[in-house]
This record gives sequence, C-alpha cells and structure tokens, in this order.
Amino acid sequence: MSVTTLQATLGEENYLVSLHARHHEILADEPVILGGQDQGIAPYELILAGLGACTSITLKMYAQRKGWVLKEVDVTLEMSVAPGTRPVISRRIQIKGEVTPAQCDRLLAIANSCPVHKLLSHSIQIESALFED
Repeated sequence: MSVTTLQATLGEENYLVSLHARHHEILADEPVILGGQDQGIAPYELILAGLGACTSITLKMYAQRKGWVLKEVDVTLEMSVAPGTRPVISRRIQIKGEVTPAQCDRLLAIANSCPVHKLLSHSIQIESALFED
C-alpha cells in the first residue's frame, strides 16, 4: 500500500491555499471571476495537473525501459463539468521521438493505465473528519 500526504492551508486571504507535499509548495486559488485573486492554480486545474504529470512520466519511464527514443511528451488536458452530468476529461498526447506506429499504439495503452488515470477512472472513497482547534 502506498500513502501520499499533502497539507492544504487556507489563511485569512480569500481562497488562497498553500499546498505542501514533502518539501515542495505550490499555491492554489480561484480565478478573479470566482472571487479569488488568481495567484495559483485552480482546484480543477490541479486535478488535470496530476493526470498530465502522471501520463508524461509513465510514458517516459515505459519508453526508457523498452529502449525507445522518446524525446518529448506534451499532454493537453481539458475538463468539462456540466450540472447533472459526469465530468469529461479530454486528454491529447503528443510525442516526439523515434517511435513506430505500433509503439505509438502501445504508448496510448500505457497512458490509459497510468496510476492517476486509474484513480480518476474508478470510484474513490473519501473519508472526512472535522477537528476544531
């Protein structure tokens, strides 16, 4: 079993959240149109960031193990969220390197089995607890 931990802290500044994982920090915020100050990545964008990073890393790792020349992986993601429907994520993957059409087909299959893709494609159980200080 793998455990990943992240601390999200929201202070007095509306919607600006400091996210800490290991020794890294990034900021999340809402766009101005939603009342934020646009000082960081929006929550839905963070979900897309996880999928984009995982897709790219998974493809690079797989290609390296196979000895394939994969120079660059660009992943463009878009999420559509409409009331009353399931969200839809569109993922477009562009690769640069010396790969055959058969290798491209295999890379697409590998992209569809990256860990974050699997996580987002299945039911997720979220256990919440509220503590007051």
